[in-house]
Amino acid sequence: MTVAGQAFSVSGEGDLPVNVAAGGTYSFSVKFSPAAMGATTGQLTISSNSTVNGTLLIGLSGTGTSASSTNSTSLSALSCASGSMTGAGTDSCTVMLNAAAANGGLTVALASNNSAVTVPASVTVASGATSTSFTANVSSVSTTQTATLTASAGGVAETFAMQLNASSQSSTGAPALSAFDCISDSMMGAGTDNCTVTLSGAAPNGGFAVSLSSNNSAVIVPATVTVASGATSTSFTANVSSVSTTQTATLTASADGISEGFALQLDAVVVAVPALSVNTTSLDFGIVGVNTTATQSLTLSSTGTAAVTVSAATVTGTGFTVSGASFPLTLNPNQTAALIVQFDPTTAGTATGSLAFASNSSTGSSTVVSLSGNGVPLLSALSCTIGSMTGAGTDNCSVMLNAAAPNGGFAVSLSSSNSAVTVPATVTVPAGLNNASFAATVSPVSTAQSVTLIATAGGISQSFALQLNVDNVGLSISATSVAFGSVPVTTIATQSVNLTASGTLPITVAAATVVGAGFSISGATFPLTMTNGQVATLEIAFNPTTAGATTGQLAILSTSLTNGVAVINLSGTGEPILVSLSWDAPTSSADPVTGYNVFRSPTGAGNYQQLNSSVVTQTTYADTTVQIGQSYDYIVESVDASGIESVPSNMASVTIP
Repeated sequence: MTVAGQAFSVSGEGDLPVNVAAGGTYSFSVKFSPAAMGATTGQLTISSNSTVNGTLLIGLSGTGTSASSTNSTSLSALSCASGSMTGAGTDSCTVMLNAAAANGGLTVALASNNSAVTVPASVTVASGATSTSFTANVSSVSTTQTATLTASAGGVAETFAMQLNASSQSSTGAPALSAFDCISDSMMGAGTDNCTVTLSGAAPNGGFAVSLSSNNSAVIVPATVTVASGATSTSFTANVSSVSTTQTATLTASADGISEGFALQLDAVVVAVPALSVNTTSLDFGIVGVNTTATQSLTLSSTGTAAVTVSAATVTGTGFTVSGASFPLTLNPNQTAALIVQFDPTTAGTATGSLAFASNSSTGSSTVVSLSGNGVPLLSALSCTIGSMTGAGTDNCSVMLNAAAPNGGFAVSLSSSNSAVTVPATVTVPAGLNNASFAATVSPVSTAQSVTLIATAGGISQSFALQLNVDNVGLSISATSVAFGSVPVTTIATQSVNLTASGTLPITVAAATVVGAGFSISGATFPLTMTNGQVATLEIAFNPTTAGATTGQLAILSTSLTNGVAVINLSGTGEPILVSLSWDAPTSSADPVTGYNVFRSPTGAGNYQQLNSSVVTQTTYADTTVQIGQSYDYIVESVDASGIESVPSNMASVTIP
């Protein structure tokens, strides 16, 4: 005997080899001791000299559960003191648990399938106890029969079979059929089972005939069997044929109106056969970009009745690889494994290959999946020589691939977002090259705008932005306003403004016009024609004739399309003219001086007028009331505390330009 599967073992088999006599039986135990949770399978192989099943394969399976579920308290047994009762009486019975009952105890339901035996509806195993007893009350029966007692708790049921004998048998002494059983109650495959019929007493002279029958053609029994005179039992052989599905056969022994039955379980012979299947026989990756990885899944399945071992997976073909499992790989029946197959082409063109699995599958030692794919280059860039263009012209552009084009070349579609730029509908990258050039034709535009050129191939698009500028004349002016600040009246201040021409065509400045008192221009003669980059300088003058703030404008008229009329704001403030006087304080006056009075007269007139409204305490005075072009004479007189003035000082004369 050999056992496959670490969780399975056999015991009680004794020393092998062992001889089993014809019609005899040989029993042993198969144990399941899981080391982990979950389903597991195994196989028991029995080798013998049998001409039918020289090598008998028995499939093993079981499911490991958690300790908490297996160690919980549950019903484990039901037994009674007497297994056979004659006439009326009582039988002491006991229910047993696999562990002590929890707090509150454990209630066990009781039942009998025969009205001749009555039991309580239920009994309770006290808290901390592992068993409890009850009484089964037995009534007399006129014929021998069987009663089955059942105890149930927590989904677990245990039974006990009780033989009820007719009470008249003991008084008359006439034998009757009392029992019928066989050595094996379960058989796998073909074989024989040794069975026995038993009487309640010794058979009379001439023996005691018992009729036999089977309700299943897979089990053949003699029509009758005779218990020899003076004997209480006799044996016979039940011949069992192999069955393809698990089923039950009921054997029946009958005599003098009494019948006894025996249930025999017939198990199908399970032949353990490993088998490997793959969910597909081919994988086509289609079109895949060069240096781009595409993946597809593949599923291996164990479809036999025994574990299948895949010893290796071999990949052929450039660009193909497999991952997701390590080999050798063992799959139990119904177990699957998922693999990832990749295609990563490094060059353009069609690629083929295969993935071969070597295994112990009964369907063949090699399972092959064909592989195919088509590597294509990917569009990687679109570029042009010039990113900004003014006016009409052409721009040299090119498309680039990430790998060399295949035989026949590689076509790329082209388009423009603006009708001002036209490109070919397609451009073809020649075989063996990774780029191709084309010309973008640009038409002049009246306003600045952007154009997007687009190249598309294999579902990938690349773009290039081209700026289109207006091709016309322009005039730039160095200032939009000129401020002169404060300028003395009749004094000239100047500032410069530069005019610069731009564009490919000449520009004409027709005129420059100034408005505003005191403002004027010089430095250029109009009309003035300027070429691209040429600079003209205008001199702007401010000559205020009166005091106070003044504003004006300089308007420049030209052929510029952007600022044909340019306006420069002008501003300035005229500062008034004044005469500044100063003198020395008297040094020899006996009467203290408290201030001074200032007098002015037109030159030579002699009619002096006092200028100050209050005594001047300083030795300086500013006359701001003079007029341009006039001449004046000034004198100063000191004043004492009584307001008495001194004689006039020397005279000072001044002419206002």
